Amino acid sequence: MARWLALRDHRVTVLDNLSTGHREAVQWGELVEADVLDPASLARAFDGRRFDAVMHFCARSLVGESVLDPYAYYAANVTGTLNLLEAMRAHGVERLVFSSTAAVFGHPHSDRIDEEHPKQPINPYGASKLMVERILADAAGAYGLRSVALRYFNAAGASPEATIGESHSPETHLIPNVLRAALGTGPALKVFGEDYDTRDGTCVRDYVHVDDLAEAHLRALAFLDTNAGAHTFNLGNGQGFSVREVIAAAEAVSGRAISFSVEPRRAGDPAVLVAASDKARAALGWAPAYDTLAPILETALRWHRNQPY
Repeated sequence: MARWLALRDHRVTVLDNLSTGHREAVQWGELVEADVLDPASLARAFDGRRFDAVMHFCARSLVGESVLDPYAYYAANVTGTLNLLEAMRAHGVERLVFSSTAAVFGHPHSDRIDEEHPKQPINPYGASKLMVERILADAAGAYGLRSVALRYFNAAGASPEATIGESHSPETHLIPNVLRAALGTGPALKVFGEDYDTRDGTCVRDYVHVDDLAEAHLRALAFLDTNAGAHTFNLGNGQGFSVREVIAAAEAVSGRAISFSVEPRRAGDPAVLVAASDKARAALGWAPAYDTLAPILETALRWHRNQPY
C-alpha cells in the first residue's frame, strides 16, 4: 500500500511495531515504530505530523490462533483500534480506511456473499473485526468520523516487480505454502481437511491480488471526500477455488509436481467463502485487474523465487 500511494504522489508514514512486519519492506515513506496497544507511542507518532487520513491494516489475523488465544485478538484488534481512533480524534484526523475481513460472515448462506449477508462470525478473528465495524458506525454518528471498511476475501500475490510479497513466520497462508513447497524452500505441504461439503472436499476461497486491494483503498479514500458516514464493501474476484485447484494451478505455473499430506480440519474454517463485489464496482468504480488465478500465482512465484526477507 505504501508503494502504491507513493507512486501516486502521496506522502506516506508507516506505523508498525515490527512484530510480524519487516523493516526492509518499508521502502516508500517514513517508518515510525509504534504499537496500537501503546497509546503513548501513538501520541508520539501523531504529534508533529499532519495526517489527512489513516489506513488501518494492523491486526492479528490467524483464524486458528484466534480460537486458541481470543484475548490477544480482542486486545489487538478491538482495543488497539480504539486506541488508534482516540489518537485520530485527538489530532483531528477524520478519515479512515479499515481492513476488515470476509470472516465477519461465518458460514455462507449463499454462493456469493454480498454486504447484506448475515454476519455470524465463527471465530474470534472475525468477531473482533465485526466489533470494529460497529465501532466505526457508532463513531460516524457521535464524532463525524468518515470510514470505509473493506472486507477482503483472500489477499494473495505479490508486486509484479517482485519487490514486495508475503513473508510470515510461521507461514499459514495457502498460496505461499504451496509455492514454497514447489520450490523446495518451505516445509512439506499440508492440506487441512478433505471432507468439506465442496466439489472436491477441500475448502473453497476467493483470491484477490494485493495490487487490486491497494487500488480499492485508493478509491475508498477518494470516496470519503464526498461521502460521510461508515461504509462497508466486499472485495473479491467472485470466483472460488478449492485447495486442490490451487495446488493444481501452482503445479502448472511452476512446472513442478507438489505433494501434500491431508491433516484434520483447522478450527474456525468455513467450507466456502466467495465474494459478491457489485457494491464496490458501483460505488467505487473498482474491479479486479487480476481476475483469474494463474496471474496471481505467477506474481507470487516470482517473489518466492528470490525472496529477500
